[in-house]
Amino acid sequence: LAGTVPEEQRCTVERADASLTFALFLERFAFSRPVILRGVTDNSAFRALCTREKLLAAFGTRLVRLSTANTYSYRKVDVAFQEYVEQLLKPQDPAQLGVDTLYFFGDNNFTEWGPLFQQYVPPPFRIPGTSPAYSFGIAGSGTGVPFHWHGPGYSEVIFGRKRWFLYPPDHTPHFHPNETTLAWLQHTYPMLPPAERPLECTLRPGEVLYFPDRWWHATLNLDTSVFISTFLG
Repeated sequence: LAGTVPEEQRCTVERADASLTFALFLERFAFSRPVILRGVTDNSAFRALCTREKLLAAFGTRLVRLSTANTYSYRKVDVAFQEYVEQLLKPQDPAQLGVDTLYFFGDNNFTEWGPLFQQYVPPPFRIPGTSPAYSFGIAGSGTGVPFHWHGPGYSEVIFGRKRWFLYPPDHTPHFHPNETTLAWLQHTYPMLPPAERPLECTLRPGEVLYFPDRWWHATLNLDTSVFISTFLG
C-alpha cells in the first residue's frame, strides 16, 4: 500500500532522560552527535490543541505554504489549511518524485500561528549564541524530507511516529535530490553495507531529537504525523 513503511527494529541514536544536565549536554552532544531526549518537557497541553478538529477550527481558512519534498530547489505553493488537510494530507505515492510532492513542514506565518506556538514548551537546552525559531508540520504516512543539512536544532513528534536517518557532516550520503525518502528506503537503503548505514531511530510522541550543526538527515513519517522543530540559528 502507498505510504505503508516499516519501523526499524533498532535505534542507533543515543537516548537521555531528564537527568541530563545542560553542562553534560554541551560536553557530549551539542557539537558532536545527535541524542534523543525524553521527559525533558511536557507538551500535553500543546498536543491537545493539535488534534484535527482543533486545528481546523482555529486555522482552517488560513493559508499555509507547502514546499516540495526534495533536497535543494523548493517550489512553494500556498493553499488553505482546510484544503491541505482534506485533500492533500495523504500517504506518499512511492512512484512520485520529491520535486512533485507537496509537503507542509515549515513556512509558517508566525503572526497567525503565534497563539499555538505560545503553548509549546521547547527543549530546555540552548546552544550559546543562537536563538530559536519554530517549524510546525503535518504530513501523511510515507512522506518526509530527503537528505539535507542546516544548523542545529530539535524535532519533536506530537502525534504519530517519525523515522530519522542521520550522517555526520563528513559523510555525504548516497541519494538523489529529487527522490523521496520512501524511495531511498526502498531502493538504496537495502544495498548499504552495515558500515555505510546511517544513525537511525523512530521518534514517538513526547520524544525530542537533537541534531548538531551540519549533520545530514532525512525524515520519514510512519503515520499521519504532527511535529514541530526548533531551529537554533
